[in-house]
Amino acid sequence: MTRKHLLACAFLISSFSLFAQTYITHVTVADVEKQRLLPDQTVVITDGLISNIKKSSSIKIPQNATVIDGRGKFLFPGLVDAHIHFSQNGGLYTRPDAIDLRKYMDYNDEIALAKSDMETKLKRYLQNGITTVVDVGSTFNLLDARNDFKDNPTTAQIFMTGPLLTTYEPAALANLGNDGVFTLTKTIEEGVKGVQQQLPHQPDFIKIWYIAGADGLGVEESARKNLPIVKAIIEEAHKHRLKVAVHATERITAQLAVENGADFLVHSVDDEVITDNFVALLKKNNVALCPTLVVPSGYMDTFSQKLELGTHDLQKADPYQLGTLLDLKHLPEPSLIENYKKYANDPKNVAKLKKSDSISRVNLKKLCDAGVLIVTGTDAGNIGTLHTSSYLPELKAMQQSGMSNWDIIQASTVNGAKLFGKENEFGTVTTGKKANLLLLDANPIEDLENITQIHTVFNQGEAFNPNEVLQDSPTDLAQRQLNAYNLRNIEAFLEPYAEDVEVYAFPNQLLYKGKETMRGQYAQMFENTPDLHCELRERIVQGNVVIDKERVQFGPETVEAVAMYHVENGKIKKVYFIQ
Repeated sequence: MTRKHLLACAFLISSFSLFAQTYITHVTVADVEKQRLLPDQTVVITDGLISNIKKSSSIKIPQNATVIDGRGKFLFPGLVDAHIHFSQNGGLYTRPDAIDLRKYMDYNDEIALAKSDMETKLKRYLQNGITTVVDVGSTFNLLDARNDFKDNPTTAQIFMTGPLLTTYEPAALANLGNDGVFTLTKTIEEGVKGVQQQLPHQPDFIKIWYIAGADGLGVEESARKNLPIVKAIIEEAHKHRLKVAVHATERITAQLAVENGADFLVHSVDDEVITDNFVALLKKNNVALCPTLVVPSGYMDTFSQKLELGTHDLQKADPYQLGTLLDLKHLPEPSLIENYKKYANDPKNVAKLKKSDSISRVNLKKLCDAGVLIVTGTDAGNIGTLHTSSYLPELKAMQQSGMSNWDIIQASTVNGAKLFGKENEFGTVTTGKKANLLLLDANPIEDLENITQIHTVFNQGEAFNPNEVLQDSPTDLAQRQLNAYNLRNIEAFLEPYAEDVEVYAFPNQLLYKGKETMRGQYAQMFENTPDLHCELRERIVQGNVVIDKERVQFGPETVEAVAMYHVENGKIKKVYFIQ
């Protein structure tokens, strides 16, 4: 090859490199480690990495670069949810050990859904600015499926363990083979073997479900009885350079786990206020804590039928899983449902939950103030703790504990990277790190809710409009408006409809037109109708048309109806009612 050809090739390579660059100009950059905002910066992204950050006046932008105007916007690292479960879908039927409804939903179907829905969950996380997720207790099948999404910019990156190693296994979740979420370890030998069984699947860490008292002993006696197994699991995992996360909600189980080498506590201690000695122990051993504050109320609010899901949940969560949380209002199991409702509404149990929540928040503030590494995680997938949409309530619960907004953002970004020693790869807006970033229209340091005001998500350097990462199908739209109807949320109900929506009595009698007229029709009904509830009996989908057979309760009256939803350009354009 001649020198002339070499120079031509070099020019082409240089031109391609420049073309691949993205410049975010005049943006305010969040330095989450020093807890400060840097105004009027230009951030350069090259080949998936942050290649430069300087004052905007100091950077000359090439003619062929991609430019994103960051004026009035804020650039933060992508968020981390450090506690999720792909094996759990977040709806009513996902934990038969908590409420057994397998006669209405085959648990094998739930397992199949968890496997088939993994990509959708990952896209939903990315859509909501969560660029990294940590599955704290999965299955061998899902652990292997993780490899399908490696280096995929359209999905959040994953850290994952295999099945939980435990001395107690709920009967409803036993004997599931490679779809099982537990490995029962009754002896030291079984504990060691449980770690070794995961090694061929290349887990990122090991998880222990340290359950005390299920064997009929007192909590401390049970914890100490099973401690040799816990210790053996930790030692075997560390032998293979794997960190160990431990589910420990009692002070004694958390203390014993940390004293014996645990790296990561995945829940708050909620049975007693921790002492300074306990705090010192966590600091000495460099143990991280993921508080998971909202998950207990998810169960109790669902069982008590007092769910308070807002517009954010209705628009961002999986609409089908959210919808199942309302099924207790119509499932033909009155005695079972009433028992759960009584339990969840019992003043003693309400007070017990309030007390444990309060202890968890006090302990979180104490640990945060002491400099213990706090990481944000939701435990999403449990009943009532929906994937992605539960993140904002978790942030607010951390705020209620007394953590500052800066501390919360730090816990939600760089601290998640530190869990696995990856803080040099992602977690801050820093030159040389992965461009997993969040461009926001408003400042979350002023108001945490602004973390949802997403202009652009960057994952591995690629820019995504959040509305285009995962688009609603016609059935999604039909389900979202149904959920909002049942929760009497007029804004969320109207959101799936076109501004010029037309509502007909079948076949062609126009009843009214326009979203504002629809608002007038439904807002008053939501406010004034007791026991309003719509049960979906059957659904048929034909292209952009969704046909729902419904049973609607208006106070003492029940009406059978059919609704036909015609979707155009991503909105419900026409509705036909047949009665």
